[in-house]
Amino acid sequence: MLSLRPLAIALLASAAVACSPAPDPRTAVPHRAAPTAAEPVAAHIADTAAAHAEAGVAWETGDVDAAFAKARAERKPVFLYWGAVWCPPCNQVKATLFNRQDFIERSRYFVPVYVDGDGPSAQKLGARFKVSAYPTMILFRPDATEITRLPGEVDATRYLDVLALGMNGARPVRETLDRALEVRGAGSGPMGEEDWRMLAYYSWETDEQQLVAKNRLAPTLQRVAKACPAQYAKTAERLRLLALATAASAKDAKPHNDAAAREWLMHVAGDPASVRDNFDLVVYHAAALAKYVTVDAAARDRMVAALNAALGALVEDTTLSIADRLAALSAQLDLARIDTPKGALAPTLQQRVRDYAAKADREARGPYERQAVISAAADVLAEAGLLDESDAMLRAELARSHAPYYFMLGLAANAETRGDKAASLDWAQRAYAAAEGPATRLEWGVHYVNALIKLAPGDADRIAGAAIQVIGELDPTPDTFYERNRRGLDRMGRKLLEWNKSNRHAAQLQRVRTALGALCGKLPAHDASRTACDGILRPGQASSA
Repeated sequence: MLSLRPLAIALLASAAVACSPAPDPRTAVPHRAAPTAAEPVAAHIADTAAAHAEAGVAWETGDVDAAFAKARAERKPVFLYWGAVWCPPCNQVKATLFNRQDFIERSRYFVPVYVDGDGPSAQKLGARFKVSAYPTMILFRPDATEITRLPGEVDATRYLDVLALGMNGARPVRETLDRALEVRGAGSGPMGEEDWRMLAYYSWETDEQQLVAKNRLAPTLQRVAKACPAQYAKTAERLRLLALATAASAKDAKPHNDAAAREWLMHVAGDPASVRDNFDLVVYHAAALAKYVTVDAAARDRMVAALNAALGALVEDTTLSIADRLAALSAQLDLARIDTPKGALAPTLQQRVRDYAAKADREARGPYERQAVISAAADVLAEAGLLDESDAMLRAELARSHAPYYFMLGLAANAETRGDKAASLDWAQRAYAAAEGPATRLEWGVHYVNALIKLAPGDADRIAGAAIQVIGELDPTPDTFYERNRRGLDRMGRKLLEWNKSNRHAAQLQRVRTALGALCGKLPAHDASRTACDGILRPGQASSA
C-alpha cells in the first residue's frame, strides 16, 4: 500500500534538536557543488532512471514529446510519473510499487515516463500536465488525452487493477464523471461497474482542480456516490466514504448530528475488509470523520472507539508496508487529541509510539524505503511529544540518506517547536546549503527566507542576504517561472512585502528588488515569465499560481 499524503515543506513534523551555534548571520549560505548546473542535475536524473531500470522498468527521461511519439508509433498508453528524489512518498512508490514484478511486467505495455522536478524544463512540464504534488502518476492515451490520475494510497494490487482498467480502453475520467452526473452531451447508455470504479479510485488529491473546483468537490462526490447503483456494493461503499471524507476534511466543515451517516460509518469501521479496502480514506481522514458526524460527547466517544479499533488492527497488519502502518499509528494520535490538539498523550500510547518507531527503524531496508519510513517514524514520534527520540532518529539518518536535506527541515521544525529559534534557523540554513537541484534549492531557499522572516524578523540584513542568494541562483530563462518555482517565488515575495509593511526595512527590500530586477531584465521582454518575475515584489500583483 502506498502512502502518498500530499507534501508541504512548511508542514514537516515537529521534532526537537540540540544544535550547534547558528552560523554568522551575514555569511552567505554555502553549498557543496553547483546544483543549478545542467550537468550534475542531468547525471542525477540519469542515475535515478538507471536505478529504476535495474528493477526492470524502462523509464523514458528525456524528451517527453518523443515519448508520446513513441507511444503513438507503438500504439501504447503513456504512464507519466512526476516526482522528486527527496520526497518520502516518491521513495515509498519506488520501494513498494515500481519494484513489483507485476508492475514491471505491466510496464511493457505502456511507455513509462519519469519527470524529475529538478530536470531541465521540468516545472514547465509540470504546468503543461497540471501536476504539482510529488508524486503524481497519470495515464494518457498516445495522443496525450488524459485517461486518469492514479491513486497512490490504495493497496498495490488494487492500484494495478485500476491501472489495467485505464489501459484496457476506458474512457477518460472527465467523460465518465460527466456521464455519472448526467451532464448534457456526455453520451447515453448505462455505466458499468468499471466506470464507477474509475471514479472511486481516481486520485482526487492530485487532480489540481481539473475536473472539479476545490469548493465543489465534496458536493460533486456526494452526487456521484448517490448515483452509483447499489448493486456495485463495494464501489458504492467507497464512493460514499470518499464523499463523506472529502466533506469532513473541507476547511468549512462543521460537526452535525447525522445519525444515519454515523451509524453507517460505525458499520464500515467495524468491518475489517471494508477498512482494509479503504485504508487511505480511513487513515487520512479518521479524526475529521469522527468530528464531522458527531456533536455530543457520547456519540463521539463511540465513533472514536470504533475508528481507533480499526486503526489498531491496521497498525498490526503485517501485510501493510511499514510506512502505512506508521500512518495508521499517526491517525490514532489524531483521534487521541481530537478535542485537545495540544493535549498530553497517555504514557502507554507514547510508549507504543516509541516502540513501534524503533521497530520501523530496525526493519526498514534500502534507501527508498528508509527515506519514507524514517520520515514517517520521526513524524509520529514528534506528534507524540517524543522530541528527543525524533531528533535522534533524524540525526542518525543524515549520513545514510541520499537526500539528507529533507530530514534537516524536520530538525528545523523540531527546534521551532521547542522554542529554540536559533537552532531552527541553523537547521533551515543547513538544509538550504545541502539541497541539490534547481527546483529543490529554490524551494528550500524560500523556506529558509520565510523562516527568517517568521523567527528573526529584526535581522534585516540576514533576510535580505538570503533572499538575494535565492534570486541569484535562478536560471534567467522563461522555463524557470512555472509551477512550484513560480508559486515559491510568489510566496517569498508576499512574505517580504508583509515583513516591510511598516517600511522599516525599505533599504534591505530595495537591495532584494535590485537583485530581482537584474534577473527579470534577462528575460524576454514580452514573455509571460517576465511579467511573472516583475510582479514578485509588487503589492497586489504577485501571482497566486
